[in-house]
Amino acid sequence: MLQPYGILPAMVTPLDAQEEVDEAALRRLVRHLLAGGVHGLFVLGSQGEFYAFTPDEKRQVLEVVLDEVNGRVPVYAHAAAIATRQAIALARMMEETGADALALLTPFFVTPSQQELYDHYRAVAEATALPIVLYDNPRRTHVRLAPETVGRLAELPNVVGIKDSGGDLGMTLAYIQATPDDFAVLTGPDALILAGLVYGTRGAVSAVANIAPHLAVAVYERFQAGDLEGARQAQARLAALRRAFRWGTYPGVTKEALNLLGIEVGPSRRPVGPLSEEARRRLASLLEEVGLLSTA
Repeated sequence: MLQPYGILPAMVTPLDAQEEVDEAALRRLVRHLLAGGVHGLFVLGSQGEFYAFTPDEKRQVLEVVLDEVNGRVPVYAHAAAIATRQAIALARMMEETGADALALLTPFFVTPSQQELYDHYRAVAEATALPIVLYDNPRRTHVRLAPETVGRLAELPNVVGIKDSGGDLGMTLAYIQATPDDFAVLTGPDALILAGLVYGTRGAVSAVANIAPHLAVAVYERFQAGDLEGARQAQARLAALRRAFRWGTYPGVTKEALNLLGIEVGPSRRPVGPLSEEARRRLASLLEEVGLLSTA
């Protein structure tokens, strides 16, 4: 069974001016990320605007990514839905399409009990042979997976990890302590990748890795090599980029940063609009400060 580790970029989904999936740009983005040394790709997550696409569009995105990756790294496809039967349908479609593993955000809008969350995840896990990474993002969903629930879910044979986007290192440690050694806890917030590794996480699902995959990979690989100072320096540059996310509506800042770097990914789907001119200027200045953009 696949064991998640390392840096998995939470890929944005490139769109053209009509807000349709831009397959050529998607392939270029995959090549950019692989060139940065990432250890896998996380497709159709929150940065990938999963909430904005139909099942057919999700299949299209996944097919293009899988074709371009061609087996070089694992592809994690995000199958989240509010209703269990919808999540099962997405999981089965993604398995048929060829995904290496699935990720699954907690249901959102509704507020399930811990038993209902367990039943939801178990039903999806029993409907697919693929490895499943749980996904906890309470700031977006207002739903929190308790460590005890994660520990129970880790007993299922194909539940192999969790993306912890809560931003609470105490909860990260609780997840690690509640699960067996072969269960992968992955950090969500980019500013906490190094701190998570110190606590015992296996890596991160990183939004900023879209922009600077080599920096996110450096945090992980320098830590693994025992170069704590090198990891700290790379983490500091990543954290500065992450703070820029406050300058626009999610995931617009990530996309605009890529566009400024010449990696064209287009707009977000409305209602998310473009950054203001002031935010765009600040972002360009920040990219220059951290050494990613040259205006000379």
